[in-house]
Amino acid sequence: MRENFQNIDAKKLEIVHEIKSAYDEGKISLEEARKSLKDRVQHLAPYEIAIIEQEMVVESEDECIKEDIQAMLEVFQDVLVTKDQELPENHPISCYRRENAKMKELLLSVEDLVQYPLIKNQWLELYEELLKFKIHLSRKQNQLYPVLEKKGFTRPTTTMWTLDDFIRDEIAECYNLLLEDKEEEFIGKQAELVADVRDLMDKEENILYPTSLEMINEEEFRYMAEGDQEIGFAYISVQADKSGNSASASSSASASTAGAPLSGLSSAPGFAEELAGLLGKYGFNNKEEKLNVSTGQLTLEQINLIYQHMPVDLSYVDENELVCFYTDTKHRVFPRSKNVIGRDVKNCHPKASVHIVEEIIKKFRSGEQDKAEFWINKPDLFIYIIYYAVRDENGKFRGVLEMMQDCTHIRSLQGSQTLLTWEQQEKGESKETSEDEDKREGSETSEDVGNKESAGSLGNEGNRESTGSLTAGKLTEITEDTLLKDILEADPNVKTLLFRLSDRFKALNTPLARIMMPKATVKNMSERAEVDLDTLLRELREYFKL
Repeated sequence: MRENFQNIDAKKLEIVHEIKSAYDEGKISLEEARKSLKDRVQHLAPYEIAIIEQEMVVESEDECIKEDIQAMLEVFQDVLVTKDQELPENHPISCYRRENAKMKELLLSVEDLVQYPLIKNQWLELYEELLKFKIHLSRKQNQLYPVLEKKGFTRPTTTMWTLDDFIRDEIAECYNLLLEDKEEEFIGKQAELVADVRDLMDKEENILYPTSLEMINEEEFRYMAEGDQEIGFAYISVQADKSGNSASASSSASASTAGAPLSGLSSAPGFAEELAGLLGKYGFNNKEEKLNVSTGQLTLEQINLIYQHMPVDLSYVDENELVCFYTDTKHRVFPRSKNVIGRDVKNCHPKASVHIVEEIIKKFRSGEQDKAEFWINKPDLFIYIIYYAVRDENGKFRGVLEMMQDCTHIRSLQGSQTLLTWEQQEKGESKETSEDEDKREGSETSEDVGNKESAGSLGNEGNRESTGSLTAGKLTEITEDTLLKDILEADPNVKTLLFRLSDRFKALNTPLARIMMPKATVKNMSERAEVDLDTLLRELREYFKL
């Protein structure tokens, strides 16, 4: 890690570690520790603390879970030097800081409300905002941490991942206590929650973000900003910058001290471009040129389109345990970003589950096992995950293939369907099955049934341009408080309109939409999709002819 910085004083770091260890073990007082640091060290940069944590602190199983960051800062307060660097509003680090500012306001609201008799709706509204912080955490884990790890900054990020998950689960646990009307237990946890979240943000702002600005260059931040858009933001709106200059820092200080650019980041290529570049080295320069695959011939463009349209998510980890590939599908079950490519797979999981990853790879590598299954079963959501050992024709272990699928709709299917019915497929409604119709029609063969005009032909209702009239009678008006679920019940095809208004509405096709949909209003939709409320209301009213 230290190779990313110039003029690192190894002796100075040893002195800091020695003094801090003596204080932690109770051998010297806080005043003695501060005085010794002031006399022997004079000044200390955030990234130097990160280097000590990375290289010199003995690792423990539960580190970072309940670390008192304030106590650490108290020790270093007289010597810690930070630079107040001006950054554009949509720089990745600025976005993290802006989200933290909003979270700090929410925590003040927690401290205010806890003084009064509990009013459930007030707390529910507040916690629905607190829950959004998981987007901030997810973006850190999938975007910021991978870049730092590729530069050798691995241990603080993997331990901090554990703290991220701890905070996410702590907020969810409090929310569930509130839903279950366990008022006393809920109120009893609020002070601890506030302290834990503030501890996390202090660690981010005092160590993680300053170190990131020193280690990551401007080009890498620009690339990171693209992936940030894919995952999304908590509490803030961030416009994608088409010029490619969104993440440029106003000061070049971080670029001058940051490490070398990550491989392949200069043009932020997608899968097709990366593969095209590789094939170009071997004389395959025409994207229309057919490539021999094991069971046919496909162009590079066709290969990429197939991956993008797969109804399942695939990820591939090679025999060196590095993430090499994932399918960039719009229905993606869990967040992914390009920064995960080349990352050690163990660093893509919280520490609590790394032992499972290691066991799977160990048994796949030895040949003892060939697959491992998992599933997530929650109300209105069923996710199926399976891992396969990848072996070549000689049986040699070549890596692991992960397949993930939202099977909620599949599990809900009943009877049989052998007829083509567009409306049923679009709505996902339970209608008369083809099995029932076969019984009613009696003597018709499957060929007869397939030729019937009523069997979902393109000229029928399923292909017409929807005008919102299917069950629009249920919608007498649409206001900012109208629920999204009521709009979709009136006509599921309204999604086409929403997708046209904003790409952000495509989140409706993800499994997480089932969790958000029951409570989302038109006003919520406007805010999250960054579509003007009056415009959204007008478009919806015109669609449903209200």
